[in-house]
Amino acid sequence: MAVNVYSTSVTSANLSRHDLLTWINSSLHMSHAKIEQLCTGAAYCQFMDMLFPACVPLKRVKFQAKLEHEYIHNFKILQGSFKKLGVNKIIPVDKLVKGKFQDNFEFVQWFKKFFDANYDGKEYDPEAARLGQEIAASQCPAPGLANKPQKGGLETRITSVKPTAPVAPQRMTAASPKRATRLRADPEHGEELIHMLHDLKTNISDLEKERDFYFSKLRNIELICQEKEGEADPILQKIVDILYATDDGFQNPEEGAGEPDEF
Repeated sequence: MAVNVYSTSVTSANLSRHDLLTWINSSLHMSHAKIEQLCTGAAYCQFMDMLFPACVPLKRVKFQAKLEHEYIHNFKILQGSFKKLGVNKIIPVDKLVKGKFQDNFEFVQWFKKFFDANYDGKEYDPEAARLGQEIAASQCPAPGLANKPQKGGLETRITSVKPTAPVAPQRMTAASPKRATRLRADPEHGEELIHMLHDLKTNISDLEKERDFYFSKLRNIELICQEKEGEADPILQKIVDILYATDDGFQNPEEGAGEPDEF
């Protein structure tokens, strides 16, 4: 069983953000640049594996997590290990996954004290433990932007705003002789461009997955509202109003489509 730590007050023993990042990166062979990147939950899962071997199914931890539902997945694994070891600490998952500095800073301060109280100094190879998985640079949303709705609102019904398939890229024309010569003369620059293109494609894929993830949530909410349609529930009506709200001046394309012009 784990040794519980209950002190949460700010004391001189608390480490600075720089010291905490140094501790995390040196202990786990990671490269976190900001406290906010701890929002993925992966580092905590591996620390638990270091403290209590086999208490965490490390193969299930998403070290490449880039989306909020993947962060939640990791924190659920962490919660499971806490429960198994009798750790009396509530993990504020809904706050941590938003990637805000203060929430993550407070939690990692507590976790460092918990680690110090339970670490026995044994050797640990973090890279071998995670089977050589690379650690993705998390894309935690900036504070205040996590759930900010985009302009344009939903259409008259969510079902009419189905995610569209990505537009097929236009065929690229053959590179001119001069450009091809420059690329051959500077192969490092060409390789850098290839890596940049790969990163852009990966980001687009991640954004499409995130779009579909939140769309499915909205769709599920709409289905629940439709099941309860007809009930005089003011809260339900407010939810429906929010779902179908549009910006001032917004016009449904179907309604705005008039008769074709005659020439």
